[in-house]
Amino acid sequence: MFSSGFEAVTLEPLKDGYQNITGRDSRTGFSWPISILGASKSGLHMINHDNQQALRNEIQTVTGHDGRPTRALYSVENYAHHGDTQSPYEILDITDGRRDLYIRYWIKLDRSSLTQPNKWRTFFEWKTKGYANGSGFRLISFIYTDDDGKPYWVWQGDRDPEHPIWEIDNRDIPVPMGKWFLTEFYWHWSEGKDGRALWRINGQVVGDHFGPTTRNHKPVDFIMLTQIYGNANPKYQWVDDIEIWDGLPE
Repeated sequence: MFSSGFEAVTLEPLKDGYQNITGRDSRTGFSWPISILGASKSGLHMINHDNQQALRNEIQTVTGHDGRPTRALYSVENYAHHGDTQSPYEILDITDGRRDLYIRYWIKLDRSSLTQPNKWRTFFEWKTKGYANGSGFRLISFIYTDDDGKPYWVWQGDRDPEHPIWEIDNRDIPVPMGKWFLTEFYWHWSEGKDGRALWRINGQVVGDHFGPTTRNHKPVDFIMLTQIYGNANPKYQWVDDIEIWDGLPE
């Protein structure tokens, strides 16, 4: 459905709250912006960026996960401005939000933001229609730190940020910092027992939930494909080699 490593694409200047990525990837042939599942718009949403001092996005040439030069999306959050400073890449106004989807990409987090007690950050989530008024569902990946400042994974489905419907904590798989790792997300949309939400890191299962992945039959409304958000500031990350499939690869 989509594949890009940011080769020969352009990050446009901020306009009306969004930075758009445009152009055709010279390696994969896929074009930005992403328009899967009938989405009418997508871009990096700069929320409470304080005149772009709290947040910044760039496409940089860096050493990739295979040790070779690559183009990657760099995002940094220096501080929170009015509480919810963040910069998700939003795939918006989805019209076909009841389909299976599989997403994978490589990500590299900074070394220091997750070393203090009781911090958190997220880099992926989606919400169904109705989530804002309490009738929907959100799927979200977190990294938290415990009282000793040790990071761990949390995979969660909720009806609002304070009320998880289910939560899977994983303290067994180390959280890579300062190095590239592969993250994979898959879900089967359902209100029944056949629903599924899978998260893997470097091929290891962080969490694999079986059961409802929505509420009140609400379809997925928008996907935050990448995200930089949380109280662990300052923080930064690189993202590369995004792939989106219409099902879990064999």
